[in-house]
Formats: sequence, C-alpha cells, structure tokens
Amino acid sequence: MRTFSNSQWWRWAVVLGPAAVLYLFPIPILTPQQNHLLMVFVATIVALVAQPVRMGVSVIIAITVLALTGILTPAQALSGFSNVTVWLVFTAFLFARAVTITGFGTRVGYLFIRRFARTPLSLSYSLAAADLVLAPFIPSDTARGGGIVFPVVRSVAVDFGSEPGPTSKLIGEFLVLVSYHTTYTASAIFLTGMAANPLIAEFAHKIGHVELTWTTWLTGSIVPGLMSLTLVPLLIRKLAPPQIRDTTQARKLAHAELERMGAMSGREKWLVAILLAVMAGWITSPWHGISNTFVALAGVSSLLLARVLEWDDLLAEHRAWDALVWFAGLVMMSDALVSGGVIGALSSRWFHVMAGWPWPVVIVALTVSYLYIHYSFASMTAHITALYPAFLAAALAGGVPPMIAALPLAYFSNLDAGLTHYGTGSAPVFFGSGYVKQTDWWRIGFLISVMNLAIWLGVGMWWWKLVGLW
Repeated sequence: MRTFSNSQWWRWAVVLGPAAVLYLFPIPILTPQQNHLLMVFVATIVALVAQPVRMGVSVIIAITVLALTGILTPAQALSGFSNVTVWLVFTAFLFARAVTITGFGTRVGYLFIRRFARTPLSLSYSLAAADLVLAPFIPSDTARGGGIVFPVVRSVAVDFGSEPGPTSKLIGEFLVLVSYHTTYTASAIFLTGMAANPLIAEFAHKIGHVELTWTTWLTGSIVPGLMSLTLVPLLIRKLAPPQIRDTTQARKLAHAELERMGAMSGREKWLVAILLAVMAGWITSPWHGISNTFVALAGVSSLLLARVLEWDDLLAEHRAWDALVWFAGLVMMSDALVSGGVIGALSSRWFHVMAGWPWPVVIVALTVSYLYIHYSFASMTAHITALYPAFLAAALAGGVPPMIAALPLAYFSNLDAGLTHYGTGSAPVFFGSGYVKQTDWWRIGFLISVMNLAIWLGVGMWWWKLVGLW
C-alpha cells in the first residue's frame, strides 16, 4: 500500500493553504459563490505547479468538488469536454504521435542537417528549421524538442566528441542552447505549436472578442518569429561560442542515418499528404467556414483510414487523453470565472494603478510583467490559465486595442519558457543533458528574453500595424 511521503504532505499543504486563506478571508468585492469558485481555481493552479499528484488528477478533483458543493451545476462542471478548442488540442497530440512513430520527424531533422549544416551556425539553423517545420503538427515543445530534436542534437554532439563536462564547449553546449531556445520560439509562431495556445485563443475570444484563427496567429508571428529564429543563434554563438568550426562530420552522420532509414515508407507519404491537407484546411478556414477542430478531426480520421495510425495507437497516446482531461477542466473553470464576472472584478481592482497611462505603455508594462512572472512557474499552461485572462482584461481596461492586447501576451506565453531550466516540459530534457551550467542557462535565457522583448514589442508592433491587425 502506497503512503504519502513528507514531500507530498508539504505539497498538499502548499496547494490547500491559499484556498484556506480565501475561504477564511473572502475578497470583499466578490460574492460568496465567486469566492468559492476562485478558491477552487487557485488551489487547482497551485496544484499544477506543486504537483502533489498528476495534473489530470488535480483537475478531476476540482471538477468533482465544484459539482458536489453546488458551486457549479454538474452540466457546467463537465462543459469543458464539449469545447471545440479542447478537441483541437487532443487531435494535435495524435498528429504528433503519427510524426513520431513513422520516423518522419527524425527524417526531417537529418534531412536539414545533410542539406544545410556546413558550419556550427548553419548546423544550428538546420535544427531550428527542422523544429519549425514540425511545430504546426506537434503541439508540445516536450515532444518536439525533447523527443525528436534533442536526440538528434545529442547524436551530433557525441559524434564530434563533445560530451558533458570538459568537452561540452566543443559544440554540444552551443547546439543544446540553440535547439532549446528555438523550439519554444517555434511554438510561439503557430497556434498549434503549443498545447495551451488554443486556450489563449479561447480567452481572447471570450474576454476581448478577438478571433485568433490559425492564419491570424501566424500573420502576427511570422516576421518577429523569424527574426528571433535568425538572431537568437547569433547571440548564443557570441555568448557560448563553439570551438569546432567545421561540421562536415555532422553531415556525414546525417547521411549515414538517412541511408539506414531508407526511402520514405508508404505510411510516411500518406502522413505528409494528410498533414499538408490539414494545414491547407486551417489556412483557408476563413473562406470555407469549417472549424479548425473538425479540419483536424478529418485529418485524424484520414490517418486512421490510411492505417498511418491504428486505433490502438490512438488509445495508447496517453498524453492526448491526459491533455483532454486537464485541458477540459481548465477551460471550464476559466469560462466560469469570465462569465461569472470574477476576472473583470479582480482585474479592474488589481490594475487600477495604470489608469490614465498611454495604451502603448500599458501593454509594454503588462507584457514585461507577464514575461518575468514566469520565473515562478514550472508550467506554461498553469501560467496562462492563472494570469492570461486577468492581464488581457487589464490591457483592455487600459485602452489597448483588442488585438494588440491579445497578441503580445499570447506570444510571450511561449517565449517566457527560455528564462529557466524548469520553465516548460522540454527544459529539463535539454538542461538535464549536462552540457550547460545553471548559471549560464539563466544568464543566457535572460539576455535572450531582453532581445525577444525588443523584437516582438518593437518590430512586432510595427508589423501588426502594417498588416492591419490594429
């Protein structure tokens, strides 16, 4: 029989402590029902960070408590499972499984290396390009960066004799840093690049009445995103320069691996055709009017009919089912906070100090605050769920145009991952390889965050004006 460890007891204390404070000292501007809803929500968010149990377990408990206590009706408590955004995230994980089990993702990585890796810098750009190509279909920097790109990076570094420790600076440190900082940047570029991005779009629609479609998201991100992908490797080369200058050996390794893999299989060809069709469906959704979710479900159906995925593959994709449960619960609670007036009441009180500020100053101040608060979070989803609605509401209250209120906070919900070695799921994978010291990881992450602020709030603001987003 399993028992709680001391660590678990302390984690539960951390989770229940803030909820107990809200219960004993309710916020005066909220009704009792609003206070109780906020109490369960705060406990859930803290549980996602402290993790006394798995995320899905925390959310199921929260859903049950909300229904049993009458804070929400049973139908309201389960309403998240009928949300189309939740099912879009679910299908995206299935695309990721198809890309992985067919070997197509690894093939893409080695193809880019074989074609473009002539110097350490071009090698790093090859890895970034491979990540970028996979990002629309793999909504997880953990699966994409940690599961596909990192093994390729590790193989290349070892082939050069660069191991953690004295030889890390030959090329391993450089490649690990570039690959990590470009994988979350790729997540920022696409609506389907990170699991919680569709949740952001849901918040933007509910709170700001802004439609962040797949095309709108990409239109806003493409120029600042490509600038980040171009400049970040250059900055890292300056801060952590590789000692090796000739990367011919990496191209030889990629060639050998591709020879071993052989020609594209029939399953890979079907996968590519279906993924291209899905992307075309997403891009043209403003014209045909079909929901992005059902374009994606049509793609999953096609993968099953073409036997690229088997039904057992779908059942075995535990990350998809896990995401379905916790994502649906978070969407439900967030919707309840918005429709119940909790977010509006709290944001107007918390951010009243900015009343009268020029709106450009408001959005810069909010974005910078939102970015660096991520030092306190080990999950981008928890950060987004806890803070994005309130910060968006504050920006709107400060007179920021709705689209400009939504976009910077949306993109920095991904870009904030670069600050620490625990800021997202792929961070422990790259950092845990041992190639980069923690002090260097944090120092370089902070400098890159400053660069990203300049790019996305500087060039990005100009670009959004140019393409008519505000």
